[in-house]
Amino acid sequence: MNTIPEELLLKITQVFTATLFKIGENPVSLQSLGELIVLFMAILVIARSFTNFLKENLLVKLGIDEGNREAIAVIIGYLIVALGVIVAIQSIGFNLASFAVVAGGLGVGIGFGIQDLTTNFVSGLTLLLDRPVKVGDFVELEGLMGIVKKISIRSTILQTTEDSSVIVPNSNMISNKIVNWSYENSLLCLRVPVEVAENSNPLLVTETLLNIAYAEAGVLYEPNPKVLFVEFGDDSFKFELLVWTDRPIEREVIKSSLNFAIEYNFRQHKIDFPFNNREIYLKNPEVLLSMFNQKETAIDIRNTSSEKKQKMPIFGDEMKKLSSLSCLLREVEYFENLTDLELRQLIEVGYRKRLRPQEYLFHENDPGDAFYMILSGSVEVFVEAIDKHLNNLGTGQFFGELSLMLGIPRTASVRALEETILFAINKEGFQKVLTERPDLYEQIIKEIVKHKEELSERQQLLREMELVDAAEEEENPVEWVRKRLKNLFSV
Repeated sequence: MNTIPEELLLKITQVFTATLFKIGENPVSLQSLGELIVLFMAILVIARSFTNFLKENLLVKLGIDEGNREAIAVIIGYLIVALGVIVAIQSIGFNLASFAVVAGGLGVGIGFGIQDLTTNFVSGLTLLLDRPVKVGDFVELEGLMGIVKKISIRSTILQTTEDSSVIVPNSNMISNKIVNWSYENSLLCLRVPVEVAENSNPLLVTETLLNIAYAEAGVLYEPNPKVLFVEFGDDSFKFELLVWTDRPIEREVIKSSLNFAIEYNFRQHKIDFPFNNREIYLKNPEVLLSMFNQKETAIDIRNTSSEKKQKMPIFGDEMKKLSSLSCLLREVEYFENLTDLELRQLIEVGYRKRLRPQEYLFHENDPGDAFYMILSGSVEVFVEAIDKHLNNLGTGQFFGELSLMLGIPRTASVRALEETILFAINKEGFQKVLTERPDLYEQIIKEIVKHKEELSERQQLLREMELVDAAEEEENPVEWVRKRLKNLFSV
């Protein structure tokens, strides 16, 4: 009764173990092929699981950035697959030495057939090892812009600004010119060209553009937005607004938002865009005249565009109404006599700082390394050590100027009472202004020494903290302030 099944089972076994062909001295059967396929699948599963564990767990805990995590995980995955294949082949009885001879013979012919695949594979390894481009970078390739999402054996996947995925062969990533906006850092610089009418006030344009930049959610406070006066155009001034963002995929949306804000704010501030003059020349003007002369209508053909209404630049009180920051800075006694050009430089070296309610700006005894003006909101000034309230400061008020100019530690703590935006000038920015404007240096000295009582208190504080040399104590206030400024700002 069991004879037939045993014979059938034997025949099936013989079919699976029968030699189909030989590779060198190694016989190949269905059984060996099946075992090899199962082992290969297991190797791929193990390699993928381990690389995912590295990318999502181990390397994250080690603090390695996304691009390096991807490169390390992929290379280790390739090594696991390569070693696993070798072990799998040996485990089913293949002699790799004899197999290598046959593989070498076939390699030349196969190489020509898969030349592109080999090129992309080598290019992929180059990308992973040399890392001119890594996962997370924002790149531009032949007019295509996007974020590198994955680098595999054959191709690189880019997520474009339109939120679509593009598969680029690795050989293209190596052989073509690529603009990598994230090569040194992950920030992207956006340039927004702006052209205004020639009767516009550059100071007002600069301040308005900076206010727009700081108000845009996608624009970073650091690096600080900048305004460049590019050139004089035909009946126009050409500016360029430079801003930085950490959202490269949203670059077009951010630029669009900035353009909308520029158009709206320029209208509010009466800043005109240039008017394009177009002159019309008539070949036979007398024909046109004859048509209207029948009704004794005198037509004077001339270039009416050249008689467009000329608007005067905005100065004085009107300027103060339109430009809040420049107006507020002129209220500071140290800056009240600055020209528009000098005031523009002061605005350019400054930056905005945002405070949340109850957030500290600085504590007492912190270094006095910045001057602040409140653009919106309010802050509390108090002595933290004895919990003594000193003052509340609101929009338009400033503080910290003497600490910055004389290098004096903070004598009190400051924290925000509500959502607050500050205009700040740090030591580096102030030094830049003093270096370029020596006349401001003397003006500041004259203003500081007017406050003899406060100056005496600051000198006494420095003595108590042993930050004043004995020689400095004997000097008159003017010379003492002059020496402090020279030592602090190298002017």
